[in-house]
Amino acid sequence: MMALELAGVHHVSALSARIRSSRDFYVRILGLRPLITTVNQDSPDMYHLFFGDGAGTPGSDMTVFDLPLAARERRGNNSFSRTTFRIAGAAAFAYWSARFAALGVPHGDTAIRDGRLELEFEDTEGTRLALVDDAGEGPAFPWRGSPVPAEQQIRGLGFVTLTVPALGPTEQFLTGGLGLVPDRTLAGFPEAQVFRTAGGGAHAEVHVIARSDLPRARYGAGAVHHVALRVPGGQSMSDWAQRLDSLGYRHSGIVDRHYFTSIYVREPNGVLFELASDGPGFEVDGPIDPERLVLPPFLEPRRAAIEAALVPLSSD
Repeated sequence: MMALELAGVHHVSALSARIRSSRDFYVRILGLRPLITTVNQDSPDMYHLFFGDGAGTPGSDMTVFDLPLAARERRGNNSFSRTTFRIAGAAAFAYWSARFAALGVPHGDTAIRDGRLELEFEDTEGTRLALVDDAGEGPAFPWRGSPVPAEQQIRGLGFVTLTVPALGPTEQFLTGGLGLVPDRTLAGFPEAQVFRTAGGGAHAEVHVIARSDLPRARYGAGAVHHVALRVPGGQSMSDWAQRLDSLGYRHSGIVDRHYFTSIYVREPNGVLFELASDGPGFEVDGPIDPERLVLPPFLEPRRAAIEAALVPLSSD
């Protein structure tokens, strides 16, 4: 078996009770490219929308599951408590702070946290988000249709933050199960640690904060359902499944999600991670067209019934 190493965050999937409002936020406010309009493959009467950079690259995708009329998330332990997006440089932070103020987006002040500039904010569902400075590391793929100037655009996903009652079990899962490396301690918390995938960088970290004083979180609108980490090309999903089996971590087995292949596994507190392959990508069905409802092959025979059950995204 070849050495198995993950390559950073692949995508983050949140929950929305108002899917049209969420689509407007990620496209019009954040300037992300609408990539795919599809459905929840396990509940195809609900939308699943993907937003990312100009090329739809792995590591840029914020996805939103449609959960109509859901109550707001109860925040607490055993949850992903912050998702970050990467931008580059102080000028970009000034731009975004002014943009959020002008558009009425709830946000904090730009501050240095863990050695990086950050700007915390929330989407229309209360999903806890932040912009983080990646110092321009790595390539960027701006979207020409974005309302945000190319040099200020979001460059992709950054790190995610996980809040749990105790650090130990989650640390064992991340290091022993997923092969992440303990990198540093987070200041300002009694017990908090940064873990990184190979290469490191803002896109390649999972931050874990231990808070025994919080209640257990409850899924709802604004919650992050799961975070996917990248399995780079050349690595076998079967090898990852065997690794998890050998360590006693129960998982979904290999799941074909059409755009990528996945394995779902929960850390000891029940928080859901996904391992996702880089390919085949969003152009497997042809050129990206967010106005077209795309379905994986196994759902195509049900297209008429699925389309009839969905509320048009363009409706008022």
